[in-house]
Amino acid sequence: MPANPRELFRLAWCEDIGVPSIAAVQPLHVATWIEIQTRERAAPSVKQQLAAIRHLFDWLVTGQVIPTNPAASVRGPSHVVRQGKTPVLEPAEARALLDAIDVTTHAGLRDRALIALMIYSFARIGAALAMRVEDVFIQNRRLCVATHNDDRPGARFRVDFDAESVRRKAAPGAN
Repeated sequence: MPANPRELFRLAWCEDIGVPSIAAVQPLHVATWIEIQTRERAAPSVKQQLAAIRHLFDWLVTGQVIPTNPAASVRGPSHVVRQGKTPVLEPAEARALLDAIDVTTHAGLRDRALIALMIYSFARIGAALAMRVEDVFIQNRRLCVATHNDDRPGARFRVDFDAESVRRKAAPGAN
């Protein structure tokens, strides 16, 4: 009985697909195993398992145990996400969240600004933190922000309040 977890996995996986040794595995064996897994599990789980199998065979190729990766040419099940699972805050919930932040400290003001930006623009925290001063600008007397999301690079959003009133509040003596 091998003590190495990878060796145990290899033996168990070979038994599952009916192959005498890891060196005898062919793309047809991997594809058949993926088909069986697709009937029993969700597509994302099967894709993750296929990625693990590919990684195992890559490791075996690198270690010169087998000449080629039999899982490299096998396609996984298709999985398209049309709608995310992240719940969207209702306006009342967003307002309650923003109002709950203590704005008497610099940290509170920073947190409120970041959370408001993320709620309004649907930006991730990384995109919000990557913003620069020049990413907040005025266009046609409206305040706008540009975020740097991976899925929407350079996305620009108009802010729903008048930029003039923001400017007056920011510099009260400049009226």
